Amino acid sequence: MANDAVAGNATRVAQRGPGDGDDPVRAVLAAYTHDLITAVDETLATFLTAEVDSLAEIDISMGRFAATAREAVLVGGKRIRSTFAYWGWRGAVGGTEALPPVLPALAALELLHTFALVHDDVMDASTTRRGRPTAHVALAEQHIAAGHRGDPGRFGEAVAVLIGDLCMVWADRLLAQATVPSARLLEVRRCYDQMRVETVAGQYLDVLGENDPASWSVDRALRVARYKTASYTVQRPLLFGACLAGVPVDDALVSAYTRYGLAVGEAFQLRDDLLGVYGDPADTGKPAGDDLRTGKPTTLLMLARELSTPAQLRAMDRAGDGPVDRLAELVVETGAVARVERMIAERVSDALAALDAAPVDRTARTALTGLATAATNRRA
Repeated sequence: MANDAVAGNATRVAQRGPGDGDDPVRAVLAAYTHDLITAVDETLATFLTAEVDSLAEIDISMGRFAATAREAVLVGGKRIRSTFAYWGWRGAVGGTEALPPVLPALAALELLHTFALVHDDVMDASTTRRGRPTAHVALAEQHIAAGHRGDPGRFGEAVAVLIGDLCMVWADRLLAQATVPSARLLEVRRCYDQMRVETVAGQYLDVLGENDPASWSVDRALRVARYKTASYTVQRPLLFGACLAGVPVDDALVSAYTRYGLAVGEAFQLRDDLLGVYGDPADTGKPAGDDLRTGKPTTLLMLARELSTPAQLRAMDRAGDGPVDRLAELVVETGAVARVERMIAERVSDALAALDAAPVDRTARTALTGLATAATNRRA
């Protein structure tokens, strides 16, 4: 059974230790997630096949549109949200509960994630994602290849928005297939809805920051990280898993998950800020330095400006119109990169402290300990 396989991998990692293998971080993440990812992907593939076939009956072009949406869901991705939701559930129920009844709910989070990614790429005018053209770029290329009239870019963006919308609806439909008591599913839905609201709030603040950088600060940048990333990447998925297990909102486990999830989620976004500037595009799947080119007020950039000397600040302002490599060097010179690394380490420590006192299943504790490090020390 998938539940046993996932738990078994966690135990083997605990016995082997985090230092084995060529890349221990990736090894830990893979060990904790491989069997779960397989189960989630199979659930998604089965669900999406039926959905695509249904839409193809409307019109042949709808079949192609739905197939593009399916590809956006199934190609790439670490399934981080499903993973944290699984361990949130597993930490509450222990090793005795069967996984299949909750698998649709776990997989639904990946549809929600695709909705957010596709819309985010349109808003950020991103051209690559996971080493491939983003949805709106690929759709614009299809428009040109087909010889359609009109603006290919506008077409690509419009259809990408629809793909995101469709993934949101699909997430709702798949969530409804979880076979848990109806009263519990209602609580799960409340948690899910709060996750979506907070994601929209974080995304709006992200857009606002790019258009009003003069009013931004480190605190506001961290607020974006909290709501755009921490909430729907780690914290809410963990609480979602606890809801699937029937844990009441006033339980000590919910408090521990809340603290752990916020800390790891913020650290996850802080690592993203660093990877967006200094990551290897071969690993991240997107160009390095885009945040610096656009002046996006990330925590990293806000800290660089806050910590810089007057001379460094003038140099950063001058470098903003030049090669991004020089601006990246200046950010390091301010001490901002070192400060962000410390912030990540502090948050991981806080997350592990939250686990220490949590009434969580032992295997789940092992997994969440490993995932806190793997999710925040990754290369992509």
